[in-house]
Amino acid sequence: MRSLPAVGLWLCLAACASSPPPHWEQGGAPLAVGPARWTRADDDAIEILPNGTVQENGSLLFVVDRAGRVVNEDNDPVAILLPDGQLAGPNDQYLGRVGVSNASPPGATSAWLSILPNGQMLTYSPDGDREPAGVWTGCNGPTRRTCTLVAHLVQMRRYHNRPRGGVGVGIGIGVGY
Repeated sequence: MRSLPAVGLWLCLAACASSPPPHWEQGGAPLAVGPARWTRADDDAIEILPNGTVQENGSLLFVVDRAGRVVNEDNDPVAILLPDGQLAGPNDQYLGRVGVSNASPPGATSAWLSILPNGQMLTYSPDGDREPAGVWTGCNGPTRRTCTLVAHLVQMRRYHNRPRGGVGVGIGIGVGY
C-alpha cells in the first residue's frame, strides 16, 4: 500500500478543485503542531515535523498548519478541520469527522480509528473488530488531535488504494476520488 505517486495524484486532484474549503482564509480548528512519529508494522513511518510537514519515508505527503488547514506540496488547499470536528475539502466536500483521539470517515457515525493514551493506534472495521495499526510517539496533550487528523488522512488514502474485486457502483470518499 506504499503508493507515493497515488498520494501525489490525490493531493493534485484535491488542489485542482475550483474553490477552497469553507473558512479557508480565516482558518478552522486550532491545532498544536509538533514533532511526532507513527511507527507502522507493515508500512513506512509517518512523521510530523515541527513546521507541520508530514512525511512518509522522507517524502512529503502534505503540510498541516496551526489553523487546521492542510495543503499539498504546491501550497494548494486540500482540507480544513473545522472547529466542530468536520473535515472539509475543496468545493465544500465532506471528508469525515476528526476528534481529539478518534476519527470517522464520510458517511459513518462511528470511528474507524483511535489513538489511545499510550500512543497505540487502533483501526475499526464496520462490524466493530479492532486491529492494531502501530504506535504514535509525540502525540501527548494538545498535539494528539493533529496526529489524529494525519492518521485520518492517511487512512483515507489507504481506503482509496485498497484492492477491490468485481464490478460495482458506489460513491467514492475523500478528495479527488
